[in-house]
Amino acid sequence: MAVLCVNVDHVATLREARKIAEPDPITAALIAELAGAEGITIHLREDRRHIQERDLRLMRETVKTKLNLEMAATDEMVAFAQKYRPDMVTLVPEKREEVTTEGGLEVAGRVDAIRRVVDALQGDRIPVSLFIDPEPDQVEAARKTGASFIELHTGRYVGAKGDEARQRELEALVVQTRKARSMGLRVNAGHGLNYKNVVAVAAIEGVEELNIGHSIISYSVFVGIERAVREMVDLIAEARRI
Repeated sequence: MAVLCVNVDHVATLREARKIAEPDPITAALIAELAGAEGITIHLREDRRHIQERDLRLMRETVKTKLNLEMAATDEMVAFAQKYRPDMVTLVPEKREEVTTEGGLEVAGRVDAIRRVVDALQGDRIPVSLFIDPEPDQVEAARKTGASFIELHTGRYVGAKGDEARQRELEALVVQTRKARSMGLRVNAGHGLNYKNVVAVAAIEGVEELNIGHSIISYSVFVGIERAVREMVDLIAEARRI
């Protein structure tokens, strides 16, 4: 069943608001691990709006569980990944004007280009995941790239209005998880998951990891990172009993 990977980007967002040394995402990652997170996720963006190269370097030295680097499929970022060697790279779409990642990576129309990045990284023994929408053509294209994992974008499920729409989006996640697994792909999921909607996704058979950041960091403002992480870990564990 699924485990929790905590995205600490928004700790860096707060730091960069003042361009000072605190709060430090390195400390946040350490506390999250001690609280039960089984991985740490960071997104080193082209515009460096939150996570900096310094953060990647120090996390590679200090994270004891699993370090997942989200990044664009560019030569610059491939070089960073090969230099710092995270435990996994997740390729994501990236636009300078977006507030956060708005949708899945377009793989179906870019199989050859994505395959070149996957080959460069996995040839250097860095497993690659593709952050994609839960659509059959994207899952099929992901398999053609040779990536080891996909991460299903849960944004449509999170944003669905009404029980019927929400159930329809959840079913899409279930169906595409099964499809991916049948093709030999391993499956993670994430984007927008919070304390109210996480259990149903965590209960999907075959989903290995949930990448969750904003809701945990937001809640931690009131209760601290340790408690915020522990409560999310407990909810994910609850899904195992469903």
